[in-house]
Amino acid sequence: MDAFLSALTIFVLALYVGFELIGKVPPTLHTPLLSGANAVSGVTLIAALMTAGAKRTPLAGALGFVAVLLATINIVSGFMVTHRMLRLFKRR
Repeated sequence: MDAFLSALTIFVLALYVGFELIGKVPPTLHTPLLSGANAVSGVTLIAALMTAGAKRTPLAGALGFVAVLLATINIVSGFMVTHRMLRLFKRR
């Protein structure tokens, strides 16, 4: 139970720090930051796949599945937004 509380505490703190950092980014830096976030989300997706596949406990498997789902949504939407932003700079 102690390991679960430690992991949950780290997760909640990571959510808070990530939200605070992203919220303070100016709009001009959003697209380059999004490209970097896509790379980080790729690493997150691999870790989530490993967690979901290990199935040490049913809770770990469920949380791993949710992590895979959210990381996949984040990667796909990030590429869609980046592609849309790059289309704005194409010559007609």
